[in-house]
Amino acid sequence: MTTTARESAATAAARMSQHERHRRPYESVLDTIGWTPLIRLNRVTRGVRTPVYGKAEFFNPGGSVKDRIGLPIIERAEREGTLKPGGTIVEGTSGNTGVGLAIAAALKGYRCIFTMPDKMSQEKVRLLKAFGAEVIITPTAVPPDHPDNYVMMAKRIAKETPNAILANQFYNEANPEAHYATTGPELWEQTEGRITHFVAAAGTGGTITGVGRYLKEKNPKIRIVAGDPHGSILAEMWKTKGKGHPEGAPYKVEGIGQDKVPGTLDLSVIDDYQTVSDRDAFAMARRLTREEGLFVGGSAGLITHVALGVAKELDDPKAFVVTFLCDTGERYLSKLYNDEWMRENQMLEPEKGTLATVLGVKRGGVPAMVSVAPGSTVRQAIGLMQQHDVSQLPVMDGTNCVGSVSDWALSGKSVESAMLLDATVSDIMDPPFPTVEANQPVESVAKLLSKTNPAVLVRRDGKTEGIVTRSDLLQFMMNR
Repeated sequence: MTTTARESAATAAARMSQHERHRRPYESVLDTIGWTPLIRLNRVTRGVRTPVYGKAEFFNPGGSVKDRIGLPIIERAEREGTLKPGGTIVEGTSGNTGVGLAIAAALKGYRCIFTMPDKMSQEKVRLLKAFGAEVIITPTAVPPDHPDNYVMMAKRIAKETPNAILANQFYNEANPEAHYATTGPELWEQTEGRITHFVAAAGTGGTITGVGRYLKEKNPKIRIVAGDPHGSILAEMWKTKGKGHPEGAPYKVEGIGQDKVPGTLDLSVIDDYQTVSDRDAFAMARRLTREEGLFVGGSAGLITHVALGVAKELDDPKAFVVTFLCDTGERYLSKLYNDEWMRENQMLEPEKGTLATVLGVKRGGVPAMVSVAPGSTVRQAIGLMQQHDVSQLPVMDGTNCVGSVSDWALSGKSVESAMLLDATVSDIMDPPFPTVEANQPVESVAKLLSKTNPAVLVRRDGKTEGIVTRSDLLQFMMNR
């Protein structure tokens, strides 16, 4: 074994010895829920003196913080006698609570039916089905009291299904109580009581309410800061102390924010509420993945964006800011980790293209450039344009562009005088197209193209490689 290998093995062994978990077998997967690691953020915090740590909830077996509430909700229903053997658990979920319930239900023998808004990722739908749950998709763009709203539909299904209960995460006190009993104490112990700021967000409000209550009891000076997506009403309701009547708007971040205040959210626990755009939330999630190796979803990105703002404002090395990393990025591979989806939703800068790029993606079957000689007839020029389905041609004298012709100009003149069809192109051609270098950015060339100048010639190393028309450029920009 080399010296480097021995050092690596020794380092790995030292790290393993620091962890007490997993040293003995577990009775079931439910015993692995909780005691998720607290990890310092090092790269996204460059230039920030205040230390920021992330509570990595994606280490839970179901990949999210919602694993913590699945079993407590089911056990409360069992104690109250509302959930009997062989019963059905119904819930309206953004996906993660459904997974937490499905894991516990799988071990206890219950059936699950979940309703989900159609904005949720397909990964979540497939995951719930993998656990054997029935998933019903509902429209997102309906009011909270509409029969097709995912929560309202879940209530109706629970009422109409024999031996079924509604998990009711938005009003079930087992939700915040689970975080008061587990997540809060974990953070207090992991930070050795040094935590000064806890940053989270509210979907049901169970996490921030339960953790906030516990930490405030331990130290009333601890600040509880909430993040909210632009479009959610929760931040505004906090600012108006519940007296406002804001209207919600659509947003893309999943699992947090609401169009009404849940019963499990205690707004009085929160010391500050900040709103964040989808764009900033997704950008931070992608940074956490690529710079910190923490593969997280959009809600974690939103919360971390707020946490970094808090840390910068504090500028205090003795402070201890904790952000919440709610779930795994595997749930969002078709969305925030899909560049095409991000560009379609205007949340990712377009790729910087050049004219060489445009030439490379022009439709197949068409030569890079179709041209006509000055001595050719108008009839031949029109035939070339029809043959290759193009609307303009450069007139080339060897390697030099000496003029241009277009189908609408030639057709119009020929209709006026049929004899013109046998005239030479040089007699009636328009000015030549501009010539630009292949490495020229697409955006700068767009200014050259107009109705009177519909194309440019592309040159590389002194040789004309092709032609880019207004139509080519528009197609490239749409595909991009």
